[in-house]
Amino acid sequence: MLNYEISGSGKETLVLLHGFMENLTIWDDMDFHLSEKFTLIKIDLPGHGLSKVYDEVHTMELMASEVKKVTDSLNIGKFHLLGHSMGGYATLAFADQFPEVLKSITLFFSSYFADDAEKKEQRQKSLRIIKEAFPAYVNAGVPNLFNPNEKDFLEGKIDHAKKIALSTNNNGVLAAVKGMIERTNKTSVLESFDGKVLVIAGKHDSAVKTNLILNHLPDKTNIKSYLLDCGHNGHWEKPIICAEIINTELLHNLPKHLLF
Repeated sequence: MLNYEISGSGKETLVLLHGFMENLTIWDDMDFHLSEKFTLIKIDLPGHGLSKVYDEVHTMELMASEVKKVTDSLNIGKFHLLGHSMGGYATLAFADQFPEVLKSITLFFSSYFADDAEKKEQRQKSLRIIKEAFPAYVNAGVPNLFNPNEKDFLEGKIDHAKKIALSTNNNGVLAAVKGMIERTNKTSVLESFDGKVLVIAGKHDSAVKTNLILNHLPDKTNIKSYLLDCGHNGHWEKPIICAEIINTELLHNLPKHLLF
């Protein structure tokens, strides 16, 4: 079963899924601000952190199925599910397969669109680099995920993100890339999901197409979106603001499309 940790003492359960080349420790800066309101279940996705590599390809559906085994084992009933980046893709796959156990889904700097042809080509090319020059791949790519206007201020966070990425199992990284290439458009999940849908995005996010994501959200009253002045990693760049939105939005109601 996947590695996980539990913290917090809130009555509501929030399951947190990290992104590509991350692990469950990415939530540390937000944990304090969330744990009073929620019981947090932080999970290492397949091939990341302390979780094993399951197959040559880790599809988002495989990740979702393994997450379901954890939540079933804990007998937690209905819960909130939040995923960062790749974790958001796994969240959508989970909501597609197991909507009956979810109160809400949060796309945290993530996308419901499939990769376009250009992005798939980039991922295909990255497979060779990951095999042959993984440190170079990490050192070149990770800084680009942060707000370019605050690189000096965020230097410590960038170094921390690099360390986590470099600690990731190489085969797990390759399996995740192959799985992301295969993922499909999940707009239909947002259209059919009856629980709350929260989308938190970054103005300076180079990993996903923020404007496209926000402009094409289904027009439903249960969907809320927030645009923050940061890059792809709100958990490190704006942890307090992100936690405040999650606490308030998942437990109460806020006006739609607030801008921070």
